[in-house]
Amino acid sequence: MTKIAFLGLGVMGYPMAGHLAQAGHDVTVYNRTTAKAETWVKEYGGALGKTPAEAATGAEIVLACVGNDDDLRSVCLGPDGAFAAISKGSTFVDHTTVSAAVTAELYAAAKEKVIAYVDAPVSGGQAGAENAQLSIMCGGDQADYDLVEPVLNVYAKLCRRIGDSGAGQMTKMCNQIAIAGLVQGLSEALHFASKAGLDGEAVVEVISQGAAGSWQMQNRYKTMLDDHFDHGFAVDWMRKDLGICLDTANENGASLPVTALVDQFYKDVQKMGGGRWDTSALFKRLQNN
Repeated sequence: MTKIAFLGLGVMGYPMAGHLAQAGHDVTVYNRTTAKAETWVKEYGGALGKTPAEAATGAEIVLACVGNDDDLRSVCLGPDGAFAAISKGSTFVDHTTVSAAVTAELYAAAKEKVIAYVDAPVSGGQAGAENAQLSIMCGGDQADYDLVEPVLNVYAKLCRRIGDSGAGQMTKMCNQIAIAGLVQGLSEALHFASKAGLDGEAVVEVISQGAAGSWQMQNRYKTMLDDHFDHGFAVDWMRKDLGICLDTANENGASLPVTALVDQFYKDVQKMGGGRWDTSALFKRLQNN
């Protein structure tokens, strides 16, 4: 049993922390909305910290799954942040999708306090979190990763260290870049099928078994055809992630023309009022044109 603090109980963090408790770990949770943390404790047991620092006190491993760069800084830094209370020699694991810049900043801040820091963004969405089937891409020192890997495997389908600090976040950017193009391609294929008078389900049944097949096709085509977009990863969050990708590409010289275009298509979805729709709403944008 490991003493763990989990910071952030959104649609991902809530079930992830729950898996840790069910695996027998001693889990203390923190959430900005205290009522959500109270509900979690009633469901899974464990304890509640009123601040990130209180939750992190005495923890061997502190995990965070929050919203963005500023959210991550707020749970790490300052008098109420986890870094103010986490013990020397403990490990901080960040599951948030954030910029490489904030990862470098917090890795350095952690090192000053003799705290290990592993960036470990996840892919698999809410269903992956609930079913303990997440793909976790990690960056950090090898020894630090080796220490936390057994804990991360509680809710992982695959967990792998890609390289030094920041490599996990860079890999998550690759993930989002790939998804953006795939969802747009799938949306256009279904839109084309509709305009051509074809049965979309029959089309997908055939093409999904060939070179066009993908996770997005298998898991999203039906809901797209049913005009159902209130599940999965929200457009607002995808635009945040793609913004990180495009900013980083400007820094490292990568060319991302398709990603930049799809980001603008997601902006159109937001203008339609679909910021909280899931990313497959690119299809709705085409159907509404």
